[in-house]
Amino acid sequence: SFMDELAEAAGADPVEFRLRHLSDPRARAVIERAAEASGWVRGAASDGVTGRGIGFARYKNGYGYIAVVAQVTLEPDFRVTRVVAAVDVGLAINPDGILNQTEGGILQSLSWTLCEAVRFDHERIVSRDWETYPILTFAGVPQVEVHLINRPDEVPLGGGETPTGPTAAAVGNALAHALGVRVRELPLTRERIVAAMGWSR
Repeated sequence: SFMDELAEAAGADPVEFRLRHLSDPRARAVIERAAEASGWVRGAASDGVTGRGIGFARYKNGYGYIAVVAQVTLEPDFRVTRVVAAVDVGLAINPDGILNQTEGGILQSLSWTLCEAVRFDHERIVSRDWETYPILTFAGVPQVEVHLINRPDEVPLGGGETPTGPTAAAVGNALAHALGVRVRELPLTRERIVAAMGWSR
């Protein structure tokens, strides 16, 4: 997500900024596909209620490529409404499996990004079971759309955990686009958002 901060400092659109600094055609292809499929509008301003952000990575710098675009809203509460991703894992031996793996990774990352945290008091861990440890529920699941760029002539790289980092980055960037402020600590709770905006409860 720091790439978005650099783009802002350069006065550039986040997608255009990434493409400007990438020569790898496969990296560029996933960014371009995700941006196009999500309806990305270059330089679009937020209306103060909704936002969109992009995240990109090549997993561990040697495996699958993925770009993720997240759309968020702040009304009535902060939530992710849509996620569009483009993934390239080389030869997709099981394309449907890659799509499912990517969707699952996106949802797991959304859960980490929006709500998961081990909680402590002054003596012990207090989130000790599924009743007290928060995870994403069905009510928080957004529309998810994954586009596979299959490359039969390339070696298979596997889907694995490819979506996890870029999904979190895309959501953080979308929140910053909506609010104009950065929240740099996960999960992105109401309290942290309020604190970043400089408001008191």
